[in-house]
Amino acid sequence: QMHLVESGGGLVQAGGSLRLSCVASGGTFVGYVMGWFRQAPGKEREFIASVPWRGGRTSYADSVKGRFTISRENANAILYLQMNNLKPENTAVYYCARKSRVSDDTQRNNYDSWGQGTQVTVSS
Repeated sequence: QMHLVESGGGLVQAGGSLRLSCVASGGTFVGYVMGWFRQAPGKEREFIASVPWRGGRTSYADSVKGRFTISRENANAILYLQMNNLKPENTAVYYCARKSRVSDDTQRNNYDSWGQGTQVTVSS
């Protein structure tokens, strides 16, 4: 496992943008798929996006395609999530995670390390 710390959350108006960061330490970042999930009050934690360790073939939930962009900086072990055109329904705690199993990127059980989360609140 590794230590992950998210930052960049906050309060933003609908239509605005935020960039989340996730700094990794104490483990191996290169060689692993990394992902972003979110959890809204009273709901299950859901997959948002993932990126392979070499970048390139990213995956997104349908609800964020075209608005969110996942990227990573392997040299500094940082994962990013650029979020544009935010909507009130995007309000949630956002988590980064490291994927440890060679299986479905969208299943949270396939991830072994999680950050503490960062709150994103979108006002209408």
